[in-house]
Amino acid sequence: MSQAYNKYLLLADGILLIHFALVAFVVLGFIFIWTGHLAKWKFARNAKFRICHALIMGIVLCESLFGIICPLTEWENDLRIKGGEGLIYEKGFIHEWIQKIMFYDFSEGTFMVLYLLFFALILVTFRVIPPDLKKKRNNKPKKSNNTEL
Repeated sequence: MSQAYNKYLLLADGILLIHFALVAFVVLGFIFIWTGHLAKWKFARNAKFRICHALIMGIVLCESLFGIICPLTEWENDLRIKGGEGLIYEKGFIHEWIQKIMFYDFSEGTFMVLYLLFFALILVTFRVIPPDLKKKRNNKPKKSNNTEL
């Protein structure tokens, strides 16, 4: 194995891990929101977390609706080809992994519907469990540089 070969494959594996983490964030994040709501955890209503969660799923849905292959999938494929492995995902990361895990061969249209339904569930969750959009106020008195004589 050449040194360049290892670098490309290492970068491809890094992108694969990032991609997997984003998928896990969306799926587990949804479960966490509902579990957190039932357990009265404040973090389940964290606005930054909730907006990031919805935004990532919204991007996935838009990619599917417009027939765009995820850039992470393209980058990983390019690096694997440069590393000598060849093309890994012909249809897309999620499609390939769900197919491998569940042994189903869904069409791209089916995945689009699944993404749409999941995104709709996320939006419904925003309504049922609204994020806390109130800014926290700092109740500490401000220090004054003025000194009294």
